[in-house]
Amino acid sequence: MDFLEFEKWVYREIGINLSAYKPNQLHRRIESLMSRVGVKSLDEYTKLIKSDGEQRQKFLDFITINVTEFFRNPELFDELEKLMKTTYLTKKEPLKIWSAACSIGCEPYSVAMILKNNTTGPVMHKILATDIDNTILGKAKLGEYTDNEMKNVSQENLKKYFKVEGSKYLIDPGIKNMVTFKKHDLILENYESNLDIILCRNVVIYFNTDVKNEIYKKFSKALKPGGLLFVGATESIYNYKEFGFEKKSTFIYSKL
Repeated sequence: MDFLEFEKWVYREIGINLSAYKPNQLHRRIESLMSRVGVKSLDEYTKLIKSDGEQRQKFLDFITINVTEFFRNPELFDELEKLMKTTYLTKKEPLKIWSAACSIGCEPYSVAMILKNNTTGPVMHKILATDIDNTILGKAKLGEYTDNEMKNVSQENLKKYFKVEGSKYLIDPGIKNMVTFKKHDLILENYESNLDIILCRNVVIYFNTDVKNEIYKKFSKALKPGGLLFVGATESIYNYKEFGFEKKSTFIYSKL
């Protein structure tokens, strides 16, 4: 079996389109994972992840890059909060927000905290959080975190929105209830519409250019005019005008 055959097998059996990823980077990651589990060929590895649920999950986690933390790149979240306050939160209207490829939920819960801190009265904001991996979504819904994810949480937010039990930090039920989690494939499935804000951070960097551009087109279509797209700290969109965006901040774009 070669990588092309392996990609077809993964798409058929697991439903992930590996051809969307940058090939050299992807192959290195798979070879590294195979080496870790002591497997020498793609045939052997296919058999392993077909028969062993734990190894299948490790493959999914490794490929879909579930590295995350609250307020990742806090200075960028400060920029987002400023824009939200000047653009939206003065209107006292509910916002419709999508956190795409949300991993274990740190990102949508970070946004929920920002909204809670800046909203008065009975405004019901909606945050949709999606990921391709059901196991990861299960962890997000549980809302239990470790020190690894907490380093950028302010003392104020820690006191208000977390309960500490041993080495675990449990997210406040009020924050949890602001977020709806759902399985979604960025490449293969349709997007929501009339969104005020989309967050998609540290994900498209792994995709090839064609797939990346298609995702940005679909993000633009999904946003309301004036809606914001917040991307990761290594994901500047150099051709943002092609997708109908203007630059609001280094990693935040607004739909024209």
